[in-house]
Amino acid sequence: MSPRTGRSRSPSLRGLLAPLLLCCVAWLLAACASDPAQGYSFKPLHDENIRTVAVPVWDNETFSTGLEVELTEAIIKEIQRTTRWAVVPAAEADSVLSGSITGSELRRFSSDSKTGLVEEMGVELRVDFDWQDNRTGRSLVARRAFSALDTFVPAEGTGERIEKGQHGAVQQLARDIVAELRTTW
Repeated sequence: MSPRTGRSRSPSLRGLLAPLLLCCVAWLLAACASDPAQGYSFKPLHDENIRTVAVPVWDNETFSTGLEVELTEAIIKEIQRTTRWAVVPAAEADSVLSGSITGSELRRFSSDSKTGLVEEMGVELRVDFDWQDNRTGRSLVARRAFSALDTFVPAEGTGERIEKGQHGAVQQLARDIVAELRTTW
């Protein structure tokens, strides 16, 4: 005990937390970089000058009709839901996201051991897409053979249609494409 204050000389909780807090702040500042590609950063990964995106109806090189419209709509909704970008006509846009569905395949995952009938199948969709800056013509993101897969159960009892698998693959593809746009460049 200290003779003047009557208190014990053991370190207080406040005395221990202050240096710990100071070390954490110093560590965070040392970990941050002004360039997001070089470490932690508080800056967005994308160019903040891009504020608008045009998404024309994609091409469809497969025999699965209607997927191009469904995918285009899903991408537009995903951009609106998860980004700050506005979707506008191509003439007014800072950038244009265009693409083509290049493949649509069914994959067999499981079958009944007694009857041999398919119990679970997957639909895999492959696309090529380009995202270009409308003002400079520079390619921001370009991907080839980008794919997504979703499953459905055509077996007796559930009898899900192929459209269920296609819809799931389209939704997954839209999420993945927009995630690529937000993080790659």
